[in-house]
Amino acid sequence: MMSMLRIDYPFHGAVLNHRHGAQTDAGLTITVNGQAPSHGKVGSHRLVADEGTFQQEQGEPMDAFSQISVNGQPTAVVNGRFSTEVTLTEHEQDITAAYDGIHGRQEHSVRVVWDRHSKPRYRFSIDDNSFWLRDVTQQDYASLYDCFYLAILRDLNQKYGAKFTLNIYYETDDGFQIKDFPEKYRGEFEEAADWLVLAFHAYANEPDRPYQYATAEKLAADMDLVESEIVRFAGEATLAPPTVIHWGMVLPTVLPMLYDRGVRALSGFGHPSSYGYDVNYWLDHERAEYLAYHDALKDFSNGIVFSKVDIVCNNTPVEQIEPTLQAVFDDDDQAEIMDLFTHEQYFWPFWQRYIPDHGDRLDAAIRFVTERGYEPVFLHEGFLGGPA
Repeated sequence: MMSMLRIDYPFHGAVLNHRHGAQTDAGLTITVNGQAPSHGKVGSHRLVADEGTFQQEQGEPMDAFSQISVNGQPTAVVNGRFSTEVTLTEHEQDITAAYDGIHGRQEHSVRVVWDRHSKPRYRFSIDDNSFWLRDVTQQDYASLYDCFYLAILRDLNQKYGAKFTLNIYYETDDGFQIKDFPEKYRGEFEEAADWLVLAFHAYANEPDRPYQYATAEKLAADMDLVESEIVRFAGEATLAPPTVIHWGMVLPTVLPMLYDRGVRALSGFGHPSSYGYDVNYWLDHERAEYLAYHDALKDFSNGIVFSKVDIVCNNTPVEQIEPTLQAVFDDDDQAEIMDLFTHEQYFWPFWQRYIPDHGDRLDAAIRFVTERGYEPVFLHEGFLGGPA
């Protein structure tokens, strides 16, 4: 049976930067490779792979009847494989391999994103925020930072320049609703908007996966409810589009609605669990597997870029923070954007899974990226926190 033409690298939707090739003012030159139909051998020379390109030398003959071109440039085929260099010059660019042979013509195209102005950067997102909203309301503090949780975040900002996106609920388990949060702190929110923003997460903590099968209308209604309250008590400057929907599961048919509301990036995971993939926005197996080992992946059908969370601090003991992030730092496919993450409830002593050193875990993670030159960003700004 004749093999099919296929580009194996880069992956369709890949977000590429200076770590993935040779970048100059003219563009980013990458190596494109894949598999090609192979029908017999010809000649007395062969081409061998050498640092991503093919070099001719004496030995096995190269494939006959496999006329391959990549973006119009003829490309050699060796043992059913092709490899050639392509220079990306656009933010989004198609790469097309074409075959003309005894079985007719085949084409395979992928589209990739060139993050031309990419720089090492990190974002810190905190899910499930509700307890501090209730605490501030009930205690009627003179300042937001009289709440110990917000004081921890302010101290990390002052120490490292860290920025935080707090993903919030409308309601807590005991019935507190953010419609009762006072407006007296609006000035403090607005003063902090360059490092502290609030975003919709869900209506409430329960049930789990509340939007896994929800309609766009249901999700939009809950977003409207939360976002209108954020604007009321914290101001427009503090409102950010969501980058994490509770449990990271929404139907693909809902994503265009999120895009229309300003969502450009969504964070989640790609690793499978014992019961299948989860917290991956219903990405199929192949794309979820890819995202598990790469910074980001774009879905061109809806314009959303999926970002891989690199660490969940509430699941990672202090002594494991550095080794966990070091493994990411050492991998060029994951190192450019550090997506740091945790959950609010583990800060609170009344929570059944309270973590006394939770703040220390955040400090360790932020210290790691800061010492290695990463810049704090908001993922919703520009392109994944970098220049557009």
